[in-house]
Amino acid sequence: MKKDSASQGCATCHSEHNGENFALIRWEPSRERFDHTQTGWALDGKHAGVSCQSCHTAARILPGERATIRMKELDRSYLGLSTTCVSCHKDPHEGRFGLKCEQCHVTADWKVLGRFDHSKTRYPLTGAHIQVTCAKCHTPGTDGNPRWTGLKFARCIDCHTDPHEGKFAPKVCESCHTTAGWRTVSNAVVQSNFDHSKTRYPLLGKHLFVKCDDCHKGGDFRKPLAFDKCTACHSDAHQGQFLKRPDRGECSSCHTVGGFKPATFGVKEHASTAYPLEGKHAAVACAKCHLPAGTATIYKLKFASCTLCHKDAHLGQFGAAPYNNRCEDCHNVQGFRPSTFTLAMHKSTRFNLTGAHIAVPCGDCHKAGITPAFKNVAQYRFDDRTCTVCHRDPHNGQFRERMARVSGGRPAGCAACHTVMNWEDLSNFDHGTTTFPLVGAHRAVSCAGCHKPPKLEVKLTNVDFHAAPSACEGCHSDIHAGQFADSQKNAGCASCHNSAKWKPSIFDHDKRTAFSLQGEHRSVRCDGCHKNVKLIDDKRVLFYKPTPKECSACHGPEIKKFSATSLRAAWMEVSAL
Repeated sequence: MKKDSASQGCATCHSEHNGENFALIRWEPSRERFDHTQTGWALDGKHAGVSCQSCHTAARILPGERATIRMKELDRSYLGLSTTCVSCHKDPHEGRFGLKCEQCHVTADWKVLGRFDHSKTRYPLTGAHIQVTCAKCHTPGTDGNPRWTGLKFARCIDCHTDPHEGKFAPKVCESCHTTAGWRTVSNAVVQSNFDHSKTRYPLLGKHLFVKCDDCHKGGDFRKPLAFDKCTACHSDAHQGQFLKRPDRGECSSCHTVGGFKPATFGVKEHASTAYPLEGKHAAVACAKCHLPAGTATIYKLKFASCTLCHKDAHLGQFGAAPYNNRCEDCHNVQGFRPSTFTLAMHKSTRFNLTGAHIAVPCGDCHKAGITPAFKNVAQYRFDDRTCTVCHRDPHNGQFRERMARVSGGRPAGCAACHTVMNWEDLSNFDHGTTTFPLVGAHRAVSCAGCHKPPKLEVKLTNVDFHAAPSACEGCHSDIHAGQFADSQKNAGCASCHNSAKWKPSIFDHDKRTAFSLQGEHRSVRCDGCHKNVKLIDDKRVLFYKPTPKECSACHGPEIKKFSATSLRAAWMEVSAL
């Protein structure tokens, strides 16, 4: 071979020396970088770093393959090797586990049994055992190799020392412990194999979830523990507030092992205290009264006054004597409303309820906003107790002077005219004290008959009472059409009429006319002489003036046949009859 052909591959000049059935092996790009996966045996794990000569030796060629290879080619041949582990490696198990090493071992590390399934053995690994290295249990035997068979595992003490030094014999470790961990004892029912109910202190409620070493310090389970009182383990959350009770504050009187909260001290038990819970109090949560929260809660409370717990809803209106904020005088524990303050009790106040006031709801008078001091709170005490504090003055101050007149030590107010029985009952009003006393038929006239409401209103609100006329024509129409209006002798309607009755007239014909009525004339009706009727404004009006004075005007013209002397004599004679 020439020097310049050193870079040429063998196959360029030579054919395969072992026959045409063998594919030519080409080291491309080099023998050290040859892709071994092309052989069907990938090099991984520790194999990847092994040199070719470590495996490819004549000694490792299988006997059956040696016959196909020339003798002089055995030392440089890459053929005829086995892929079994024992063809290269010594079997430390001496065939006891078969020849398929890969069932347990991996090529990355001989000591890592990544493929071994311990669950298929007579001792499956569970709990903390899973993390234990093989060498911890499979210690070297007499030959120096790990022992894989013949190990004892019936009892825990075959591998572990007994920290209790046989104190719990003949019980086995599994009575209290699990493979999850040596210290995992009775932390939860499902994790515990130890039956604490067989001890002098069975675990119930929350105690079931307490860690063992919270009570058994240092893992000393044989040391006697005090458990006759809760305070042997627990601190007194109430800081001695119940030590003076007959039971000396025994926790079980109010609590259970099911939990410190809620307490079993309920309404029934509260009845044994100095303050039994009744009415609305029975539904109040303990923490509403017993404050503050936490270990500083005060349970022995003063309860002399409701205001120690409740806000004064009346803003001190009843703080002074004789009330002294005694809420129970008007309220009870069944509820703040309705009040128990009765009509009989209202008599003791400065405003006794009578008449229509009896049926008025409390809130109609006692409400917020009446005075600025009680803008948002109902007012119950009033310095001014006149009617207009609650009622609007429909007369717009017309009777201010009359209402201010003192009666019974206090201003009369609306009572000067009205009563509490009925607003329209004016039995207290005396019209005789006005400038127009009511007499005769005027007594039967309704107020609205003279005091006219404006705008066709029905009630006497907004009426100007002082504007009512006192003259007859102010209310009555003149049926005489003004015949007597300009008479100097006219004294108004009273000249002929009075307030007792419009008819008969009290007109004095002798004094007020020039025709004195004598004899039979006295019994003659007015319209017997006064017959002059006119129609004025579609009304018939009898005119009294002028009326003739001649006898013939009434008695006919025949009367003229008689002399005046004879007529007078006859008249006088007739009149005397």
